[in-house]
Amino acid sequence: MDLKEIQNLIKFVAKSGVSEVKLETEDFKIVIKNTPDIKVTTLPQAEIIPAVTPAPAVAPAPAQAAPKETAQKESEKEDESKYVTINAPIIGTFYRRPAPDKPPFVEVGDKVRPGDVVCLIEAMKLFNEIESEVSGTIVKVLVEDGTPVEYGQALFLVDPD
Repeated sequence: MDLKEIQNLIKFVAKSGVSEVKLETEDFKIVIKNTPDIKVTTLPQAEIIPAVTPAPAVAPAPAQAAPKETAQKESEKEDESKYVTINAPIIGTFYRRPAPDKPPFVEVGDKVRPGDVVCLIEAMKLFNEIESEVSGTIVKVLVEDGTPVEYGQALFLVDPD
């Protein structure tokens, strides 16, 4: 096996997504390991800071509207504190349905029990079924279908039974 053939083999392994290839003959032995440069940082859920998108410039609202909005947001936070979240156990792409032409695993208002599949997360071309760990009713879907999710990111709000 010459250098050109070895280089082609390395390129093939890199494109195929295989993690390791071993080739052994009487004359030589080659081991090619494909380890992607993926750096994963995990943070406890309390330290996850949501990305903030700057809002377009808008004329300031009247002074009376601000206290009402603040009170409304605070009451929503208090309401959401009684809910339990189903979080992403891995980094990947979030999918609500098993296939594009199929209905979502769960909808708002559906009852779930521990072990029920609520979504898929695709990671490294593998589709991982994400199961509920709680029993209750789905109150809110927090992630758009087909968007990337981080480890520990909240996916669903569940009103526990």
